[in-house]
Amino acid sequence: MLGNFVTGTSVLAPAGMLGELSADLGVTIREAGLLITFGAVVLCIGSPLTAWLTSRIERRLLLTATLLVMTLANFASALAPGYAALLIIRLISLSVGSLYTPQSAGAVALITPPERRGGTMTYVFLGWSLAVAFGVPLVTYVASHYGWRAAFVVLGALGCLSVVLLALRLPGGLKAAPVDLRTWVAVGRSRPILTLLGITALHTSGQFVVFTYIGPLLLGLTGAGAAQIGLAFALYGVGGFVGNMIASRIVDGWGAFNTSVLFVSLMLTGITLWSVGAGIYAVMALGVAIWGLGFAATNSMQQVRLVAADPSLAGATMSLNTSVLYVGQAIGSAIGGALFAAGLPRVAGFAAMALIALALAAVLLATRERKG
Repeated sequence: MLGNFVTGTSVLAPAGMLGELSADLGVTIREAGLLITFGAVVLCIGSPLTAWLTSRIERRLLLTATLLVMTLANFASALAPGYAALLIIRLISLSVGSLYTPQSAGAVALITPPERRGGTMTYVFLGWSLAVAFGVPLVTYVASHYGWRAAFVVLGALGCLSVVLLALRLPGGLKAAPVDLRTWVAVGRSRPILTLLGITALHTSGQFVVFTYIGPLLLGLTGAGAAQIGLAFALYGVGGFVGNMIASRIVDGWGAFNTSVLFVSLMLTGITLWSVGAGIYAVMALGVAIWGLGFAATNSMQQVRLVAADPSLAGATMSLNTSVLYVGQAIGSAIGGALFAAGLPRVAGFAAMALIALALAAVLLATRERKG
């Protein structure tokens, strides 16, 4: 979970300091946002590729080495002389970091009995909720008071702690089933798996139309300062933490499909409030909080559902789901950046609504087919 916190905060960090990066590096807000967009492109390619290349490596060694690379890259980012160097460092870091989230889920599947797997995997993915609840607001605070370079130093220090604890506490000798060409063919022939991957792409694209630019959008629409922007990130993340905790308690009784319907509906409700309340900080913040209740739990349910769809393909499907998640980040942040640059900040919310509504429709269809 701590490793996912470090990974999630590292991936999302630029969203918390777009203004500082833009001002100090002499680039536009949209160009600063490309640190997330291009990073997501690398992540989406890297996740299945590295899953294939590293499928025979012992899990503790693999996960520890992955976090070590990301930690060193965060320290290197603090020393980057300019935008191009920062972008290159980030792309190298995330090409390796794409391993951590899916392979941590795979490691949990290896050490957890099936009857406890849903709740335990949801717990591990709390790291991403905490990354938004505490990691990104911490980045926003440090960047606004001490500069973006100091924020990367803090991320590096957190990474050091995670590397040490992971090396000391994760059981050794864990090996997943090797991933080969036949595995990917089997994945491509599974309609339930492809449907789940499509849902991931839709809801993530919708969220990142807005999420990447939350800071500049709140500033432009409501005049929010650093403290209010940090509060919005915190509301989103705390909502994610609470939602994930609720999901971990109800999923084994409700089932992953019904649980998914609930939390995608919450995402749609929240982003609708953000959109119709654009210009009123209190309404937009409430929308962020409700939206937050759904985002992390939905991601967790996607992983649980993929494992349940075919446990023998879990290593491949979880890495592919992570890849599709990053595809969604790239698509959403690209759409959001284009709308922001075009001076259409209010349209971003409605674009997000449309994509998440499509995701909910797909979840309902998949649930109905499953029951049938």
